[in-house]
Amino acid sequence: MAENTSDAGRRPALALSLLLFGAGVMHFVTPKFFDSIVPRSLPGKARDYTYASGVAEIGVAAALAVPRTRGVGGRLAALLFIAVLPANVQFTVDTVNNKKASQAMKIGSVARLPLQIPLITQALKVARSSRR
Repeated sequence: MAENTSDAGRRPALALSLLLFGAGVMHFVTPKFFDSIVPRSLPGKARDYTYASGVAEIGVAAALAVPRTRGVGGRLAALLFIAVLPANVQFTVDTVNNKKASQAMKIGSVARLPLQIPLITQALKVARSSRR
């Protein structure tokens, strides 16, 4: 039986939802790590950004999980992945410049940066598929 077009984005949406929910929860479980990657050029306290991004990730995860809000959830997920890119760049810069970081950690932190692109494109696909 063919997949219902309204369900076309269900699996990718739920996968993104799970990823974002887990990441959002981790902002509250291990906030020091996330504080450390908040770009230092941002005004205010790093912890405020850590908690705000955790709440945003959990909220977007919920929007993706609910079929009625999946379209907006996909667009918000794409925006969120773009918004956290500076923190991921900061993590990479800090790791590469850290003399104590292993070569594998340095390579891994650089290699993961381009992974934002498929996350963004997948979120946009979910948004588009929810309009059918």
